[in-house]
Amino acid sequence: MFTMDLFGEPPLPDGFRYMPDVLSVTEELDLVRHFEELAFQPFQFRGYSANRRIFTFGYKYVFAGQKPRADSTIPDYLRPLTEIASQITGKPARSFSQLMVTEYPPGAGIGWHRDRPVYEDIVGISFLAPCQLRLRQRAPDDTWIRRATQIQPRSAYLLSGEVRDKWQHSITPMDVTRYSVTLRTFRSRKGEEGER
Repeated sequence: MFTMDLFGEPPLPDGFRYMPDVLSVTEELDLVRHFEELAFQPFQFRGYSANRRIFTFGYKYVFAGQKPRADSTIPDYLRPLTEIASQITGKPARSFSQLMVTEYPPGAGIGWHRDRPVYEDIVGISFLAPCQLRLRQRAPDDTWIRRATQIQPRSAYLLSGEVRDKWQHSITPMDVTRYSVTLRTFRSRKGEEGER
């Protein structure tokens, strides 16, 4: 199943949702001032340090240990973003127990990937500059089905269901600084022991 892209382009996969103008310019710049004070660290995966830098709140995913663990609490200035995530998903704001702020300096993007299976809904909120979100899924003939959409500053998007589970996504490198906040819910792990 597909839903139409906002700009009349080829249809986007089911589970993608987009909300423009979820923040005012004043709210955006106030949050960016907070971001600029964070102790960002380069994102690391399998020994590789990416150009983008991150700071996480709430639950932090430890790639080596492959289990979520308690980290610092989500500060009050970021709580309105959990309400935005609630609006776009229909889930309670409290279910967004992990929040990651990402700084994209000029030249930084994200390569093709799918978020870890432990996560369910992925909400992104964009700051300062537009970016291109690309999606791809391998077709039965071993080619790629591709889609793309522009994500504007002060907007939010959701990856859920089919687009979250069956498609990879990436963000094209840019020549200006951009920030994003990613909010995630965790899948229910009923019957499993250990940390939730």
